[in-house]
Amino acid sequence: MKEFFLDIDGLKVHAKLDLPETKEKCPLMILFHGLTGHMEEDHIIAAMKTAVSAGYAVLRADLYGHGKSEGSFRDHTLFKWMSQGLAVIDYAKKLDFVTDIILCGHSQGGLLTILLAGMKAEEIKAIIPMSPAIVITDGARKGRLLGIEFDPDNIPDTLEFKGNPLDGNYFHTAQMIHEEDAIRRFNKPVLLVHGADDPTVPVQYSVDAAEKYADARLTVIEDDDHIYRRHLDKAMEALGRFLEELK
Repeated sequence: MKEFFLDIDGLKVHAKLDLPETKEKCPLMILFHGLTGHMEEDHIIAAMKTAVSAGYAVLRADLYGHGKSEGSFRDHTLFKWMSQGLAVIDYAKKLDFVTDIILCGHSQGGLLTILLAGMKAEEIKAIIPMSPAIVITDGARKGRLLGIEFDPDNIPDTLEFKGNPLDGNYFHTAQMIHEEDAIRRFNKPVLLVHGADDPTVPVQYSVDAAEKYADARLTVIEDDDHIYRRHLDKAMEALGRFLEELK
């Protein structure tokens, strides 16, 4: 494992690169965490280990305001995550051992994966949005998001999320993002994984996304939540199968 920091627009972005046993060229999976998350969470580590076992290198990154990366949580937005995500992809493209790039992300990282794939469709072989938080863009427009209710036409300068201040710009920018445009632009393989009893992001969001993609499959983990606390093994089985099929 190699641990390092990427300099992205003057900010340090914490990253880790895990390699499979083979020293030959191999595909790379870029792995993104979710809102309030980081690269060392159990489900993120499990996804990394599953991909490495399948012969993939894995590049994890803590995005703006999360984990060990610079930037404050209060000031992060999806726009800032998108900018950093694009830079992480550009870094991965320069690694001489990489044959293909796959994107995988959980929750807000899953939504990010959808958006980045739409922007970089020609460079990404496949994507794996896990419990993708499409509810963020939908909720920002409706004025009900993250357990917070607000007037979507008069968003306060600051809102509280689980005791943490979150700048109103987070909600303003989320209103302007339309993931269906990104979905329409990506016609390569997609695996969506979602817990049937997810209280954070209802599974219907993944059901709807799977229907909109040109080439998607959906694995619903029965009796499980947003981060697969009950059946993480089943989520990883689906991930492993998909990665094996891609090789």
